[in-house]
This record gives sequence, structure tokens and C-alpha cells, in this order.
Amino acid sequence: MPTKPLPSDLEIARAAKLLPIEEVAARAGIDARFVEPYGRDVAKVQLEVIDELAERPAAKYVVITALTPTPLGEGKTTTAVGLAQGLEKLGKRSMLALRQPSLGPTFGVKGGAAGGGYSQVVPMERLNLHLTGDFHAITAAHDLLAAMIDNHLHHGNDLGIDPWSVSWRRVVDINDRALRNVIVGLGAKLDGPPRQTGFDITAASEVGVILALATDLIDLRARLGRIVIGYTFDGRPVTAEDLKAAGAMAVIMKEAIKPNMMQTTENSPALIHAGPFGNIATGNSSVIADRVGSKTSEYLLTEAGFGADMGAERFFNVKCRVSGLRPDAAVLVTTVRALKTHSGRYKVVAGKPLPEPMLAENADDVLAGADNLRKHIDIVRSFGVQPVVAINVFPTDFASEHEVIRQIAEQAGARCALTTHVVDGGDGAKELARVLVEACHDETDFRFTYDDGDTLEEKIRKVATGVYGADGIELSPQARKELAHFEELRYGHLPVVIAKTHLSISHDPLLRGAPTGWTLPVREVRLAAGAGYVYAICGEMRTMPGLGKHPAAERIDLDENGEVVGLF
Repeated sequence: MPTKPLPSDLEIARAAKLLPIEEVAARAGIDARFVEPYGRDVAKVQLEVIDELAERPAAKYVVITALTPTPLGEGKTTTAVGLAQGLEKLGKRSMLALRQPSLGPTFGVKGGAAGGGYSQVVPMERLNLHLTGDFHAITAAHDLLAAMIDNHLHHGNDLGIDPWSVSWRRVVDINDRALRNVIVGLGAKLDGPPRQTGFDITAASEVGVILALATDLIDLRARLGRIVIGYTFDGRPVTAEDLKAAGAMAVIMKEAIKPNMMQTTENSPALIHAGPFGNIATGNSSVIADRVGSKTSEYLLTEAGFGADMGAERFFNVKCRVSGLRPDAAVLVTTVRALKTHSGRYKVVAGKPLPEPMLAENADDVLAGADNLRKHIDIVRSFGVQPVVAINVFPTDFASEHEVIRQIAEQAGARCALTTHVVDGGDGAKELARVLVEACHDETDFRFTYDDGDTLEEKIRKVATGVYGADGIELSPQARKELAHFEELRYGHLPVVIAKTHLSISHDPLLRGAPTGWTLPVREVRLAAGAGYVYAICGEMRTMPGLGKHPAAERIDLDENGEVVGLF
């Protein structure tokens, strides 16, 4: 194992020799007339390129997912980047399609989300800090609608909106717990009618999910118009179209719908676009980026948020329904230390050193946490997709521990490979790339968990039992009433998203491994008509994170040369 200390991610990113972004696009077969540079190292890609490349063969389509997250992080993004570079080392053309990081976690917990070591998307400062302003556009479009709701109420409420039913809050792309619940309209009569509302983080905005799921600009405009902000006093839905807000929102989003092209530390092309949350939303990058990437590569790699029960389930059941693309394989990222954490034998706290006994060679600890990995392999296979287990190697690992993971994977019917991409870049991911190429040539039998014609309740039950392994679901009286209402309003054909903890395959973060003998409680059900799904709330969900005692923002600064420091 390598023992020499790595330079920081920021130092590695700055040392990377970047190609002109037009050259990166050209290597992907995208003509310069479809490329709009944003500075030297980032570009927007015009949507017209999709029609231009329509006759090209489609790439092999691969989703990168992981087992249930631990406080340590398993490295999905960096594995996706390393794998793209590894494929290039084998002479295969790759394209990454990744989510854009939110400023909230960047300044709050992560301090950056561009990958790690020698497997990063660069320039990492641009990626983590604003990029081309797409998140700002989402914020502006979302808050324009909020302003028009309160303006409509102020000017007489001609639509008869029940103010207590208004569910459209405001958003900001900063972690700020003080804004979770606010009262607007205080002051003089001209300041608008007072009512209680609140703020969510921009990554939780339905406008952001719409950006991720829209297939083109016309579809984006139509989805914005279908947003339901609340109900009239007699129970009819009120939409952004009713408020005459959707057109202006679409104008704000006109540039944001174009995916952003960047490159990795080894100059592999990457499309960065959209960034919806993974616990209450879809947790996937955009359909448009995948449509572009599918025609500009031999292997299109995309990442789904959190574990296979979360982002990957939504990738399969929601995103693939919209895009029409069908996956050829799924890479399931794991680590030795993650399985030791899932053993339940150690208390691991983010930001604190690992317990010393956890760093000792102990294959039994790895085996004790194996149920979680086995379950996630089963989840991937339930969609008829070939799983490939990627062991993201750390210097503290031992060969005996890797061998246990390999045996677990192969006994569960999955291929397995080691990868050292953080330290070695693409060269360290060549073994994983070879195994993935093999998996992509197997026959697949892709299938959804539920049919469009199933009732909303049936869809929730099938995800709970068929994906999570629950015995069934338990609907609260409120949830039952809401489901009946949405069916009556003819939203029953929509797919479902289950908003739950990412820390367990169940709804309870304390249930480890692959829990059995439990029932999924559905507290309430909400409608995201513009995005095109209904979501069930199972547990407490924070849509506005807070800052820790010492957030990453305390370390981020400019040095004497005006260079960013503190991102990692």
C-alpha cells in the first residue's frame, strides 16, 4: 500500500495540466459551434448537439452507487472519476455525467465535492463555487414563484388560494437553520399579508429536480407550469401556470438547461449538470447530460446519491423512465472501513480519528458488516442490472480484508475489483475498468419495481418490500387521505419517491445492516407535479441543513495571491 502523503486535493487540482475546453469537447465529438466557453476551463453545451449526434451509437450506460453511507464517505464521485480515467487508459472513450455540488455542503460539511486525489473534476474551485450560475438560476426562478404567490394574495387572491395550503417555500443555497421557519409579510399593510412559511436549501427545490428531469427546453417550460403551489378553498390545485409565473421562470432557466462541460485531472470529459438532493428528491444529475453523454462516448458513467436504496432506486425507477435510457451495469462502491463500521463494533464520528482497533487487520470485522453489502447487491440485481463491486482502497487496508470483500461479492453473484484511483489516477482504476467492460457485455433484463398503472399506494409498497426488504407499509390517516386526493386529481400515474433516512436501508437510522421484520411508516405524502412524481415522507426530513460548530466556511479563504484556500 502507498504510504507517502498525498498533496491536498486543491494542490493536485491546480497542478493538473488542463486542455482548452474546446479541445476536450472535440475529443468527445462535439463540434465547436455547440460549445459556449465560460472562461478557459468550463463551457456550456448547446442542446442542439443532441439532434446533431442522433445517429451515433449509444454508449454503454453505467450508474455508480454504493452501500449505505457511513460518516466516512465511501468515494462514489472519486470512483466515478477514476473509472472514467481507467477506461481511457484501456483505449475506451468515456464520459462522466455528475451532479453539481451545492454551496451549502461546500461551506458547511464537505468543503468541496469534486472527487479526490488524482481523480478529480477540475478546476475544482470553479466546480464547487458557483460554476456557471445554474444554482443561482434555480434559486431565482423558485423565489420568483414564491414572490408571485404572495403578490397574488396581496392583490385580492382572485384564484381563491387557501393561504394555509401554500406549500411553496423560498430557497437559498446556504445552510441556514434560522430560516427553516419564518413569517413573511410583517410590517405595514403594503408589505403583504402575514403568513408562516420558511426556506429550503436550493438543492431541495422542485425547480432543480425539474432541471434534472427535463428532456429539452419545451419540456422544462411545461414542467414549470405544472408545479402545484397549493390549493383553493374548495381543494383544486393551483399551479405556476395559473399564477402566470411559469414563463418568466423558464426565461430565468434558459441558460441553466445547458449542461456544463469540464474535464478530469487526466483530461477525460465530464458533463456537470443539476444537483437535486438524494433524500427527498431524485439525487441524480440531468437527463439532458445523459442524452448528450450517451452519444459522445463508448461508456457513459453517472453517479446516484447515497446508497443503492436511495439514488440508484430513483435512477432506475424515475430517471430511466423519463430518459428512456437503459443501464448496462451498476458499480457498487465499498470500502473496508465502511464494512467495519456496518459491523456495529465501532463508533465512528465524522471529522474525528478512527478508533485505533478499527485500523488493525481484522477480516472478521469486515465479514460482520457484510449483510449491508449483500443487500445492496440484491437491490441492484432486482432491477435486472449487472453489479460490479468496487473496493475503494485505503492505505490502512489489508489484503486479507480485500479478499473477504471479494468472496462476499462473488458469492452474491457480483463481479469485484480493487481500485486505487485516488493515489494512482486512471492507472489505479484499470482493473475496475476491465471488469466493468466485461459486465457491460452481459445480457441485461432491466425492469422497473412497479408499473405506471399501479396505484400510488401499490408503488410505495412495492419499493418498500421489493427494494428495502420491509414486510409492508403503514399509512397514517393523513397519508391515506393525501393518496386518495392525488389519485382523484389524476396524479396516480406518476412514479414515487420515498423520502427517508440515508443512514439505513429502512426508515430508522439505527437499524443497521440489512434489517428484516419491519414496516415502513408513511407519515405524509406530497406532490411534485412539475418534477413528475409523488413523494412519501417516512421519518423526519431536513430540507434546510444547519451549520456545525466549526463549518468548512471557517477554513475557506483567499491567500495573499488571491487564490482560494481551504477547499478539500
